[in-house]
Amino acid sequence: MQPAEIEELIIAGFEDATVRVASDDNHHFEALVVAAEFEGKRPLARHQLVYKCLGALVGDEIHALSISAMTPDEWQQARGA
Repeated sequence: MQPAEIEELIIAGFEDATVRVASDDNHHFEALVVAAEFEGKRPLARHQLVYKCLGALVGDEIHALSISAMTPDEWQQARGA
């Protein structure tokens, strides 16, 4: 699976998200997801929202996924640091 395909699936699951997915081998992926839906949610709940977008692909075509899930404010602060 290509990173761009995963990006599309994640984007489709959120109202207005910034998503970047990278991979060296197309089995292990790193995803940055910035979405307002994460506001007030703990990291586990944020990750669950991302996994919901990918369904059964996780553990199959997506062997491993590292997720950085941030609100727009958190992302802005991280970029300024």
